Amino acid sequence: MANFRVGLGVSGGIAAYKAVEVLRLLQKAGCEVSVAMTRHATEFVHPLTFKALTERHVIVDDYAADNPDPIAHINFSQNIDLLLIVPATANIIAKFANGVADDFLSSTYLATTAPVMIAPAMNTTMWEQPATQRNVAQLKNDGVHFVEPVAGELACKTVGTGKLEDVENIVAQAMALLAAETQGRRESEPSAVAGGSAPHSLDLKNEHILITVGGTREAIDPVRFISNHSSGKMGFAVAEAAAARGANVTVVAGATTVESPRNVRVIRGITADEMFAAVKNELANTTVFIGAAAVADYAPANAADAKIKKEGRDTMTLELKKTPDILAEVSRSRHDGMLVVGFAAETNDVVGYARSKMEKKGLDLVIANDITKAGAGFNTDTNIATIVSHTSETELPLMSKRELADKILDEVVRLRHST
Repeated sequence: MANFRVGLGVSGGIAAYKAVEVLRLLQKAGCEVSVAMTRHATEFVHPLTFKALTERHVIVDDYAADNPDPIAHINFSQNIDLLLIVPATANIIAKFANGVADDFLSSTYLATTAPVMIAPAMNTTMWEQPATQRNVAQLKNDGVHFVEPVAGELACKTVGTGKLEDVENIVAQAMALLAAETQGRRESEPSAVAGGSAPHSLDLKNEHILITVGGTREAIDPVRFISNHSSGKMGFAVAEAAAARGANVTVVAGATTVESPRNVRVIRGITADEMFAAVKNELANTTVFIGAAAVADYAPANAADAKIKKEGRDTMTLELKKTPDILAEVSRSRHDGMLVVGFAAETNDVVGYARSKMEKKGLDLVIANDITKAGAGFNTDTNIATIVSHTSETELPLMSKRELADKILDEVVRLRHST
């Protein structure tokens, strides 16, 4: 039996061919997929392609003579766990936002009770148009989930935001939403709350969380670099926990030694400068920033173009320059309503340094780790931490990093409700 039933809606943009890749990845994840297309989408990809891959009739017009179901928009919409639109054009977004039902896909949107996720793709100017942004805002207010478009070179050769997100990240976010919705339904059942535990449910579903993870690498020459022992385990645990609680999660990852969760979007930023650039590019849509990465404080001022030879050298002197203080810069430039959370890995006076860091950088929360304690610090599956806020200090015992992640997010939820 399939894990989930997904209705894949394809609208008429040049990125329509990527919907085929999305379909295959959903199937690999154990989903049963049914496809609906707009008429213009069929000019980019023939319905036969999707029919061959799904072994199902692909609906374009429910009034067409070959349509086996006379009320397809009702039956299609009521027998799916998720309606996923890839790609979503400005036109289909406008129809959804304004309740227009003049084709099968827009009628299906109005008829479905399943969650809806939209992955837009369009020209930068079209995406940034006030009309489009109003429609997007309306749909978000209606509870529609978005896989935000990314910056890059578009089919029209324009460079800017509007490019369809990578198919792997689209599917990861879709699977995270399906898992979260399933968890939410289970926790709302009487048997789920009989034990008296307070479920997290989808308490982060309206948050766009940006997390930095892992260590950065600062080049000395093409084969050597300055770095640290960060594995990325703690940051990825927070990302996984946030996605399970309904958040839209983006991770900017440096060097890591563990695999990222499947249900989050990952951008690589190996150096401090690369990580900072990636973070700045994502901040506009971020509601919670969590700086879990171990960013190098200094980098070589002049990295060599070729490998530095050791012959004739008993010593080597490196001139270092400060790297961007990503956490401080994010806090300084934050927009209204954004929460900023930092980590402090220390070896002595842990809480004192954490509180000082909070004040100097204007943070809302700091997770303080004494990395000298057994079971805490880098490359372990457990951690010991004190959660420091402006009004409290919560000392936590040894626990798994995944458990600690939920404790941190509990505090984020508390902060959100107190602002």
